Amino acid sequence: MLLAFASIMDLRLYQMDVKSAFLNGFIQEEVYVDQPPGFENSEKPNHVLKLKKALYGLKQAPRAWYERLSKFLLEKDFSRGKLDTTIFIKRKLNDILLVQIYVDNIIFGSTNDSLCKEFSQDMQSEFEMSMMGELKFFLGLQIKQTKNGIFINQSKYCKDLIHRFGMENAKHMATPMSTACYLDKDETGQSIDIKKC
Repeated sequence: MLLAFASIMDLRLYQMDVKSAFLNGFIQEEVYVDQPPGFENSEKPNHVLKLKKALYGLKQAPRAWYERLSKFLLEKDFSRGKLDTTIFIKRKLNDILLVQIYVDNIIFGSTNDSLCKEFSQDMQSEFEMSMMGELKFFLGLQIKQTKNGIFINQSKYCKDLIHRFGMENAKHMATPMSTACYLDKDETGQSIDIKKC
């Protein structure tokens, strides 16, 4: 979604990564956990711990992180997207800053570079962030930004899939299989590792 905006509006896109994102979320429910291995209290071995913040693996962690981050952005004069609630928009005079949240990855761009710098500083003052620089890879997409627009491809992802399934030397076909073909179980064939699929 943000890539489409950027292409239309001539934005430069950047990426940041939140370190330990789920540890930044505050949970609203009461959640208790066993004492972690190696940190058991020998005087109270049957006691449990009450969590104040989210932990990785906790089902509430992604929601708690998103709620904290969105609250922070809304306090910084962003508005939430109506169709996609992971997009946040900030308008300042004739400029716009767009922010796309994907779990612990954040991509952003603006019509004014000073808004990008301000956003980056705000985020790094509130959360432990890594500035990844100009957006080049995102969710398996390769992204090339030029003055003529934004170009997206998945050639690396496709090559990785071909390698993963051992098909580097496979014969390529325009249509891999006839659409009128019916397949029966191959009783003598080699079993497939379903975990690879």
